Amino acid sequence: MKILVTGGAGFIGSAVVRLAVARGHSVVNLDALTYAACLDNVASVAGSPLYAFEQADIRDRAALDRIFAVHRPDAVMHLAAESHVDRSIDGPRDFVETNVTGTFNMLEAARAHWLREGRPAGFRFHHISTDEVFGTLGPTGKFTEDTAYAPNSPYSATKAASDHLVRAWHETYGLPVVMTNCSNNYGPFHFPEKLVPVVILNALAGKPVPVYGTGENVRDWLFVEDHADALLCVLEKGAVGRSYNIGGENEARNIDLVRIICTLLDEMHPQGAPHDRLITFVADRPGHDLRYAIDPTRIRTELGWRPSVTVEEGLRRTVRWYLDNEPWWRALQSRSGVGQRLGVKA
Repeated sequence: MKILVTGGAGFIGSAVVRLAVARGHSVVNLDALTYAACLDNVASVAGSPLYAFEQADIRDRAALDRIFAVHRPDAVMHLAAESHVDRSIDGPRDFVETNVTGTFNMLEAARAHWLREGRPAGFRFHHISTDEVFGTLGPTGKFTEDTAYAPNSPYSATKAASDHLVRAWHETYGLPVVMTNCSNNYGPFHFPEKLVPVVILNALAGKPVPVYGTGENVRDWLFVEDHADALLCVLEKGAVGRSYNIGGENEARNIDLVRIICTLLDEMHPQGAPHDRLITFVADRPGHDLRYAIDPTRIRTELGWRPSVTVEEGLRRTVRWYLDNEPWWRALQSRSGVGQRLGVKA
């Protein structure tokens, strides 16, 4: 296939780009190169004849129309989004403009392309979203594809809105879509403002390792390369109009995850041991969801997919990658907001 990937210079998008090219697909990477994007993430495929890059903003409909006309993709994997909850608390407008208006533009550009090509049966618009649209869980239960939406942050609200647009474009216009909602990702090339890289990089620098509240918040952790594999599986085998929840089957409290990382650093970078002495509890995020958990039954039974990487193995690989790739993360630390506490304006 020729796949148009939006946000392909970001964390999850670049994992999709690398895997798709490795599997022989042609990939057009459409990315605006905003603060969290990095072309070094796709440097390993940049010289491939299967890879092309287009710098464009999904808020720019004319640019999207041009890219569709030039490249004529067989499928779209729409990952471009503002995604950091703390940033959404401080500046929600960017999230509305990119996640809602940008998705609307992508849907309309894709629909125009699909009609122009004669409604090819194999065309797919794959919208990639988050489990945060479902809100928060108590100590028990899991999100299924039928869980009611109840977003609690500007980020998750805008992703919920984009999900509804995609569903409506399928029901109203017949656009062949598939949708996925994933749990928390981690792994190589993770932009250094999210929990896992913050813990690693602060610990390496001997700085306090911030943990929100008491660290009791629970997430289901999904290794990013597993996620990329699942996304291509859904693109190729998922039923049109169907949504699939993708989880790592690795629930952990934030504080336990942080301690695992500290233990791994003690082993791999003993100069600063014990690293858990740096753990510092800080004021909680406003509206911080208590627990997310994915029920992966649908993707497992219908498509035969399940994660292959445990959280212990994935974190070991992630810590090793950050230790071995200091030039990559060092270059990003001067970008806006990195190393600062965000999300406190509420």
